[in-house]
Parts: sequence; structure tokens; C-alpha cells
Amino acid sequence: MPILGLGHDVVDIAAFAEQLAEPGSRMRRLFSPRELRQAAMRARTKHDAESAHLAVRWAGKEAVLKAWGEALADRPAPYTIDDFPWNGIEILDDSRGRPSVTLRADVDRTLHESLAEAASPSHPSPAWHVSLSHDGPVASAVVLLVHG
Repeated sequence: MPILGLGHDVVDIAAFAEQLAEPGSRMRRLFSPRELRQAAMRARTKHDAESAHLAVRWAGKEAVLKAWGEALADRPAPYTIDDFPWNGIEILDDSRGRPSVTLRADVDRTLHESLAEAASPSHPSPAWHVSLSHDGPVASAVVLLVHG
């Protein structure tokens, strides 16, 4: 499984919570309804702040962007930081709490098109691996983009 890209990001949870709470903040729009629902459920279950669970998902999204960018090497990026489809990239947990990266159909299509040169007959489709953690004031995510 050759690695196409690696991304890592850390988020200050308190600063992120402040951004979420700012009047008129658009931060919640950067998450899908499923991400918002999962973060709220995890906060209730763990008796902690929803912002910690959103911050770690935000770190995951940033790490996806970085891994994708690294995989492109010298090819042009399909998005800029200003038009990146943040809510089209979901960081979701499965029934056992294991995180995964899920791309909306149009974003997945763009990923495949942007990486077409990197694909080969023996490794036609990219796959994501993600690890999330938050402890104390910091949320962290590491993402690998590999040939599937």
C-alpha cells in the first residue's frame, strides 16, 4: 500500500470553542449534519464539551487537506483554502468509535480526478486512514492517503 500523502494537524480546543461561540460564527457550517450529531452524542456520553469533539474532527479535515495536497506533488490543487468543501469531507466514527474519512460524491470524484496520474492498474483507488486524539487543551489528527 504505497503512501500518497500524509497530513497532521493540531487544534487548540479552547480557541476553537471560542470561534464556535462567536456571534455570527459560520464554523458549524463547515461540518456535516452527521458530524454535528456525532459530536453532540459523544459529548453527552463522555460528559465533556462538544467543542472538543468538533475540534478533533476539524483537525481531521485539515489533515485530509494536507495529505491530499502532498499527494498532488507538483500538480495543481483542485481547491484553494477559500473554496475547499469542508462540509463535504466528513470525519465520522463507526459503531465501535473508530474514525474514518468519508467524502461527499462530488469531492470524491474530484479527488479521483486530481490523483488520476498517481493511480495505476494495480492500485486504482485511493483510501484514507485516520487517527484522532484529544487530551487536555489539544486535539490532534493524523491522516494517510494510500493506494487502496
